Amino acid sequence: MEGSNDLDAVRTNLQDGIVSSSVQVAALSRSFGEIKAVDEISFEVGEAEIFGFLGPNGAGKTTTISMLCTLLRPTSGRATIGGYEIVDDPEGVRREIGIVFQDSTVDERLTARENLVFHGELFGMARNDIRPRAEQLLDRVGLLGRADDAVITFSGGMRRRLEVARGLMHWPSVLFLDEPTVGLDPQTRRSIWAYARSLRDTEGVTIFLTTHYMDEAEACDRVAIMDHGKIVAIDTPERLKARLGGDLVSLSGPDNEALAREVRDSFEIDPRFENNAVEFNIERGGDFIPILLNRIQGEVRSVGIRPPTLEDVFVSMTGHQIREAEASEEDKLRSMHQRGFGRRGG
Repeated sequence: MEGSNDLDAVRTNLQDGIVSSSVQVAALSRSFGEIKAVDEISFEVGEAEIFGFLGPNGAGKTTTISMLCTLLRPTSGRATIGGYEIVDDPEGVRREIGIVFQDSTVDERLTARENLVFHGELFGMARNDIRPRAEQLLDRVGLLGRADDAVITFSGGMRRRLEVARGLMHWPSVLFLDEPTVGLDPQTRRSIWAYARSLRDTEGVTIFLTTHYMDEAEACDRVAIMDHGKIVAIDTPERLKARLGGDLVSLSGPDNEALAREVRDSFEIDPRFENNAVEFNIERGGDFIPILLNRIQGEVRSVGIRPPTLEDVFVSMTGHQIREAEASEEDKLRSMHQRGFGRRGG
């Protein structure tokens, strides 16, 4: 499904109560005054799927997550999680979801075990289930040996693993991870991802994450590319890359604009300027390069060829590279959303 092309089908599923997916979203929007942070997006997420939102800061990813997690009321549109409507039945939604926020929300004055026990009590778990579940999860994330240590002594990676464990305490069907590996070292990033795959494969948990890291998007089962509040494409990473058509060829010289004109005039190819080079996609790039160099009159100092990446897809579909933006309004609201979630027991 791409953008709102299949919006009618999504609406029919929502209206008929047919839940074949973990998450169903139809024409969901959120405005802050005159600014439309999320603009009528529609998509579905399957059960036991790792689904990624790829986009820069300010694209609307966190605002969407906040609406799906019942922290922020939509301006318009509908969504269900596990069959529960986010506006009509927020309590049902909160029972179905776990959340790991980008910013740490564990209580550093408590021990790891106390954080999990407190979370279980907030969710009304049966008393006999809380401590065994906490023990099981601490073991799975490699923190059982530090279970009774205060979280203030933990590294950033250990805190993130504890947050994942806390999000899973009440056996949710969907785990939301908002930029889960920002600021973590490569080893901890790998361990977080290994655990996410394990949850999908062994427990059937749906993983819904936001990221601006290309390698994380590549690891998802499906990716939605989001920019300026809209979903511009959604598919598997391989299919998204295949849309560009063939290899990515780049060449550069003293006058890249002249080289671009020659490529355009000689081969009817519309190149683009990226990374101080002229770039374009073409099938069988290795066979094409000798033909290109034979026909180009301008000086070529370097030429390269590689398979397309999701970064290339993003640039092709949005016209710009993923950028690290200034803190947006949605970023400023994040801490408020988190506090609201905690007060409501989710």
